[in-house]
Amino acid sequence: MALVLTTSASLGSADEPTVIAAVLLVVYPLWDAVATLVERRLTGTGAGATNSVGVVNMALGLAATAGMTAAVFSTIGRALLVFGVWALLSGAVQLVVALRRRRTVGAQWPMAVSGGQSVLAGATIAATSASATSSLSTVAGYSAFGAFWFLVSAVALSIRSRRAQR
Repeated sequence: MALVLTTSASLGSADEPTVIAAVLLVVYPLWDAVATLVERRLTGTGAGATNSVGVVNMALGLAATAGMTAAVFSTIGRALLVFGVWALLSGAVQLVVALRRRRTVGAQWPMAVSGGQSVLAGATIAATSASATSSLSTVAGYSAFGAFWFLVSAVALSIRSRRAQR
């Protein structure tokens, strides 16, 4: 997302995103959908409530990818609106998954924090998307926090896994 900041920092909500920003904005929710698919395959998620939540998250990612593809040909404000709605909804799904897994998998607090942060950030991004002061820097900040919580989650799950093997 540093590329988004360096190429689009001076652009406002009424401007069109740069090509680099447009590509990254389209790829972000697609990457999330693919990551969910990979995670489901690695964990062997079968039928049931957790499976349906994963399917919902993948569908949200694909829908956001389609919506973002259209939005990036319009304005940064519209792209931010699509991104914000997707972040809010996918964060809610992430929060649900974390709460459901807390007893069976454990070490879900980073995922719960990340999901909650995504809900709040998504609502803020969507609500301010049409503001003259809105910019793509909010997406860069959002992705930085997301990457941080992903790393914390991976470490927490690794520690839990090692303890369980003893």
